[in-house]
Amino acid sequence: IGAVSTTAFVGIGSNLGDREAHLQRAIELLSAEDGIEVTRVAEIRETEPVGPVQQGPFLNGAVRVETELAPRELLSRLLDIEGRMGRVRRERFGPRTIDLDLLLYGDQNIDEPGLTVPHPRLHERRFALEPLAELDPGLTIPGSEPVSALLAKLD
Repeated sequence: IGAVSTTAFVGIGSNLGDREAHLQRAIELLSAEDGIEVTRVAEIRETEPVGPVQQGPFLNGAVRVETELAPRELLSRLLDIEGRMGRVRRERFGPRTIDLDLLLYGDQNIDEPGLTVPHPRLHERRFALEPLAELDPGLTIPGSEPVSALLAKLD
């Protein structure tokens, strides 16, 4: 019996160096991972940073993946890719070469130490919701409401 595949959504962002090249490289590394297939990539958009730290604008997007990996293993691979790309976590909400966030994992709600899915601030982040709406216009956030409704509330 083959492993069950789950659709997951990963937010991608960068605001240091060659931002576009960083995002492209992250997508390539994600595609090269065993057990992860990138099935769709949202349009990249430039967004203003969120949070208290002064920094340059981000390029943000999202990818839809099919994965046989459990949520924690998928998160571990995302963190590994960030590390291989030189991401250093110095300050919360600080500038970064690459940011890979596990936004959604199937229809699961997960709340464990170090892993919360859906992403806990997803509902207030246009830069994450817009690419999700592009990747799957009918998408509903588990335990919440359709992405389109959440976006409408931000207007």
